[in-house]
Amino acid sequence: MTDDDRWAALASRDPAADAAFVYSVRTTGVYCRPSCPARRPNRANVRFHDTAVAAERAGFRACKRCGPAAGHGAAVAEACRRLAADEPPDLAALADAAGLSRFHFHRVFKSVVGVTPKAYAAAERGRRAREQLAAGASVTAAAAGFGSASRFYAAAPAALGMAPAAYRAGGRGEVIRFAVGDSSLGRVLVAATAVGVCAVFLGDDADELTAELRRRFPKADVQPADAAFGATVANVVALVEAPAAAFDLPLDLRGTAFQVRVWEALRRIPAGTTTTYAKLAEQLGQPTAARAVARACATNHVSVAVPCHRVVGATGALTGYRWGVARKAELLKREAAGGR
Repeated sequence: MTDDDRWAALASRDPAADAAFVYSVRTTGVYCRPSCPARRPNRANVRFHDTAVAAERAGFRACKRCGPAAGHGAAVAEACRRLAADEPPDLAALADAAGLSRFHFHRVFKSVVGVTPKAYAAAERGRRAREQLAAGASVTAAAAGFGSASRFYAAAPAALGMAPAAYRAGGRGEVIRFAVGDSSLGRVLVAATAVGVCAVFLGDDADELTAELRRRFPKADVQPADAAFGATVANVVALVEAPAAAFDLPLDLRGTAFQVRVWEALRRIPAGTTTTYAKLAEQLGQPTAARAVARACATNHVSVAVPCHRVVGATGALTGYRWGVARKAELLKREAAGGR
């Protein structure tokens, strides 16, 4: 449903729309069902939400007259609890427990949580495995939530960013290759693991960039790359020169589930456009998390390929950029010009 469709349903107090969305009123701080008999609000003060949980996370309280809180919020919370178990139920079981069809439950869950039930369960398994390995647990113990050791090892590159044993050792023994190239914006350090590019740093001094890489991966075997790595560096430098171009190299993004969600959202921002931290947080279904989004942008180690330079302040000002505001301005200028 478009917002116009939702407004039409609200205006006609259509009870059939109660299962599709709720609406909040900025001036009262209350959210209601579309069929609520209360006086119709001013359209300019209305905001639509897929679920009651989303409305409450945005800071609104439930209307006492129509009782919208009796929606799917509790069902989603219970589903999250069950998905965090070692053996999470499948989509059909979760939907049955919520009293919804699989399609409807899948849509409601994603609108509230920000990821699909399958992705949420995978993130929870990865989180538990990281915590267990960091605490000194054996690889066998950490693999328990994956059903089998073979599944754990197959999922390890995505969940941990490296082999389980290497993660347990704090990255010790993992090989990270790097090289430094030149661009019109200064030096460009590119580093990669066996999974993909794990770092793209911009700066003026190659030694400082290399020191930053070693701080980022203190226990890994960080070593200069061979000549064959030059093609990867050239690909990244080409992206710096024309940031609107497509980037086809695989990435090795390492962070919390929330950070990775932010970084993936950054990659979906069209070249030549910008957004704000607040808008990005809202797109992720967490409108109060603008500061957390900003922190995730600040911890992005793969500049340009994960275009955090496309996020600006609420006023449109070019806020802080890890590699310098001047570089951020130039990247945006090049994108606006189509990369020329």
